[in-house]
Amino acid sequence: MSHLFSRRTVLGMTLSAGVVATSRRAFAQEQAIPAPDALSTFAARSTVSLVHGENRRKNIAEALVLIDDQILPKLKTKKYVVIKPNLVSTVNPLAATNADALCGILDYLGPRFKGPVYIAESSAGNTVEAFDNFKYQTVVKEFGAQKVHLLDLNEEGKYSVIPIMDADLHPTPVRLAARLVDPDAFIICSAMLKAHNTVVATLSVKNMALGAPLRSAPGLKPQWNDKRKYHGGVRQTHYDILLTAQKLSQFWGAAVIDGYEGMEGNGPTAGTPVPSRVAIASTDFIAADRVGLECMGVKPEWVGYLRYCSQAGIGQYDLAKIDVRGVAIAPVQKQYRLHNDIERELRWMGPMDEVPEKLG
Repeated sequence: MSHLFSRRTVLGMTLSAGVVATSRRAFAQEQAIPAPDALSTFAARSTVSLVHGENRRKNIAEALVLIDDQILPKLKTKKYVVIKPNLVSTVNPLAATNADALCGILDYLGPRFKGPVYIAESSAGNTVEAFDNFKYQTVVKEFGAQKVHLLDLNEEGKYSVIPIMDADLHPTPVRLAARLVDPDAFIICSAMLKAHNTVVATLSVKNMALGAPLRSAPGLKPQWNDKRKYHGGVRQTHYDILLTAQKLSQFWGAAVIDGYEGMEGNGPTAGTPVPSRVAIASTDFIAADRVGLECMGVKPEWVGYLRYCSQAGIGQYDLAKIDVRGVAIAPVQKQYRLHNDIERELRWMGPMDEVPEKLG
């Protein structure tokens, strides 16, 4: 596999997100900030399930059952399943995919898919340590008949290279876990409802886009971490998530968002719990996240990477074109407190203060 960029590869990065920025001097959480002008290219309607209940595991399984007709046709064509949890923290249970959420997914898969199933992650920390701390081994033992395995994608070390934009708006290569771009795999994202310190909110798309880049395996020298390349600036982060989602979305199977206990405030690792008691599922990751934002009371125009994904035709972001199965959104909606840096996060929407000279 070549690690060099061809001219065609670099030129392919110039996809326009169709953004015309607007300027706002003041910020207040209750005030809507107009979004950049955009024209979505995703015309089809999408289906999202929304379940409310007092049992996390049951909520997850029921959410998947509600979209069974959407999942099965594609699931039947795959050789194995990859469940991608969120292990951004290896020590804080509130910041990580709960073992019961994984059990809910496996409860759904049991009568429909006979394995193998890989619970696979590339944590910014020690992935195996996270598996141990969050009791994922108990999940493997309970579902042994389904051939469930834990897989550290950093340790496996297989990857596909794409270019993203660095802090100077230059192309830079990142290594994405090969399992997450394997056409033989049915990819299930096991995400959460969380406020975020850079891109306002993190749900399924963010979990996939920042979970896919690899870092060096523990003990390997020299140490490197491609996840860090996504933090070159608030504008670049949104756009780089789009570039990564364009690559990954071809292989996505189903998004599952566990909102049994969401995180508000200083997410994605240091926030506080919100007992939303919901579960969301869809084969359209953009639509799933759109419903998730509604459940969190987050204005959708604030989340740039999801708007970009919609503009690029990856999924449906227009709530009027999303069919919600299960409970209605309004009765389960809560107003999540956002990160302390929310005003700075929203600067992606305004004009750039420093730009290269206009020439030609």
